Amino acid sequence: MRLKIHHETRYRFDAPVSYGLQQLRKTPKTSQQQWVLNWDTQVTGGRKELSFDDYHHNVTELISFDRGVTELTVTSRGEVELSDTHGIVGRHRGPAPLWLYRRETERTRARAGVRALVRQAAGADELERMHSLIEVIRGAVAYEVGVSHPGWSAEKAIEEGHGVCQDHAHVFIACAREMGLPARYVSGYLMLEDRVAQDAMHAWAEVHLDALGWVGFDVSNGISPDTRYVRVATGLDYSDAAPVSGTRIGGSAESLDVRIEVQAQQ
Repeated sequence: MRLKIHHETRYRFDAPVSYGLQQLRKTPKTSQQQWVLNWDTQVTGGRKELSFDDYHHNVTELISFDRGVTELTVTSRGEVELSDTHGIVGRHRGPAPLWLYRRETERTRARAGVRALVRQAAGADELERMHSLIEVIRGAVAYEVGVSHPGWSAEKAIEEGHGVCQDHAHVFIACAREMGLPARYVSGYLMLEDRVAQDAMHAWAEVHLDALGWVGFDVSNGISPDTRYVRVATGLDYSDAAPVSGTRIGGSAESLDVRIEVQAQQ
């Protein structure tokens, strides 16, 4: 399947920005199941300074704000060809060592809530346990838009009993690491069946299994990723794979508008 993606992020400020830098992680990466046919990022109100692959093999672009700007628009667009590998990404690629993905973070630290979910996951092998874990988490953390906070940890989402895809990914990662498996966060694009326009990227998790390598699991939709999923960035948790991160001086009262369109091409 070939997907066409258009991702526009627009910032508006009541006061001029004196200085600003942002890191963008919006560019898909070619891997076993997806091929980036073309991709381009344009900036209005700023400029691209450089592009590099970060420690997690993510394409990262650094952009600066024009001095005195009150509006900044970043538009990324391109096409990606995908094949269905039933969520299997394959062998680990550096530079980050595989053992790093067993390390917990503030968002993925295992406490009583995570350990209770791990005890409920059943299966004859690791793959079966991961699919069982999806259902366990779905039963404990209901998917609800607008009810969580970006800074929530896995334990907080379990305590509250609801969350969004980011929370589901963090809970799954925390549980997998508690089982002794390398796990990582994935941000990307998802083609929805009922509409083209969206207001946010999607998130899921990947776990490294000895027999298969990295395998994806989307708790929010209860499946492993198929040809509707485009992998963009990976990391230990959301902070490593965030689409945008950075800093600025000035530019008070920020307003943000995000528009994403993902659609299949013939």
